[in-house]
Formats: sequence, C-alpha cells, structure tokens
Amino acid sequence: MRQLLHAARHLGRGVFHALAELGEVRMAPVREPAQAAERLSRALATLARAHDLEVQVRGELPSGPALIVANHVSYVDPIAILSRCPAVPVAKGDVAGWPIIGSCARGLGVLFVQRAQPMARVRALRRVHALLASGVSVLNFPEGTTTRGSHVAPFWRGTFGIAQRLGVPVIPVALRYRDPELAWFGRATFLPHYWRTVRRPRVEVVLRFGSAMHPRTGEPPEAMAARARGTIGYMLETLTWTPRWIDAGTSLRVSSARPDPVLPASDVA
Repeated sequence: MRQLLHAARHLGRGVFHALAELGEVRMAPVREPAQAAERLSRALATLARAHDLEVQVRGELPSGPALIVANHVSYVDPIAILSRCPAVPVAKGDVAGWPIIGSCARGLGVLFVQRAQPMARVRALRRVHALLASGVSVLNFPEGTTTRGSHVAPFWRGTFGIAQRLGVPVIPVALRYRDPELAWFGRATFLPHYWRTVRRPRVEVVLRFGSAMHPRTGEPPEAMAARARGTIGYMLETLTWTPRWIDAGTSLRVSSARPDPVLPASDVA
C-alpha cells in the first residue's frame, strides 16, 4: 500500500510539472541555447523534487563552458546532473518520440542523435561544436548506451575532438546510484522500469565532478577519450554515498576506445 502511495505522489507531481513545462515551452519558446540550458536545468530540478530524487555532489561544479562527460546508467542520469549544472544534453534519438517528454526536450534544446547513422552523428557533432563555440556547456554520455553501472563501456571519441579543437575543458563526472537495481540497461523497457522507480520513497544518487581535463600536446581524441574514461572509472571505484555506505569490491572493466569518426576540421570551420 505504501509503495502505491509513493507511486501516486510521484506520478501525479511528475505529470503535472511535465505538462506545465510543455505548456510554457509552447507559449514562450526559448530561442537562445544558453537560456534553454538554464531553463532546462530549472525544469529538471523541479522534476527531481517531484520524484524525491536525492542528489549528493562531490567536487566542484564547472565555473564556465565545458564538455561534461559521465558514465551512463539510467534515464535519470541527465536529471541528476543537469538539475545541478546547466548544459545542453546529447540524447539518443528515441527519446524525441516519447510522449510529453520528447516535446518538452525538443522545446528546451536537447540535442538528439541517432548514433547508428553516421551522418546523424556528423550533424550532432556540428551542433556540439556550435554550442561549445558560443559558450554553452554540453553534457554527453560518451558510452553511447546505458550499463548496469559495474563497468565503464568504451567511449565514442567525437566530442573530445571538438573540445580539443576549441580549447574547451572536459569535466569528467562519475555517477552511482545507492541501489544498483535502479540501472536501466540491456533489453529493459521504460514503463515497467519507471513504475518500479516511482514506487520507491526516494531515489538516491551520488555524483563526483572531477578536475578539468585539457588536451596534451599531440594527444589524439581517442587518447583523451580513454583518459577521461579511466578517470571516471577510478572515481567510481572510490565513490561512496555516505560514510556509512561503502561500495567495495566492484570491478570496473576498461578497454580500448571506440573507433567512431571525428568531424574533420574543414566541416566545422
């Protein structure tokens, strides 16, 4: 009975705020990417409160434009990060078709990409370049998919090449849920997982923002991607929810970077 009450409260508040944001987006669309990022951050902070999402933050938030990269465990990840740190997120193209969520996301400037389509990835990289060049931070999950959280999958290198070319710092972020069952990965579908999530009294997640990373002389994008991945893997190994909760014994597998394309300089000049 208590779980149903939690679900009713979270669903009711979540739908109410999502519909309110959808109406505001349609009545007063945002034109500037920086304003869209700020508005998206406020909207997601409201949505986080509606779902009793408790976020603990370690480290310092970025003080200026940056490429923010994190490991990817669930659809809750961007809510946790962006509610604390405004940025334009890169999301998989499927989300654009989700009821209510997709419309709100499009209105708030979320960058959708079909990673299986090479030209779609190129268009997304051009958009990332334009955003970073204009001083707007971008959030990317370079694994390109979610995992159970016990390992860090190989990183796509494309956005790292853009950050290198523009001289924008890369901020690595390690993310972990207190309950590993909150991971959404593999063949799991959204609605059953979301229903199990809203039945909880709260969702607890801890973020660790690492130090800004800058390219080394002669470092190719795939090497910087591997370096960021290794940093996030190390932070995950030492990441704790509270002094009373220590997640020991987790094995993090790190292998080579993915050979995805980096947008040629001539295409983004």
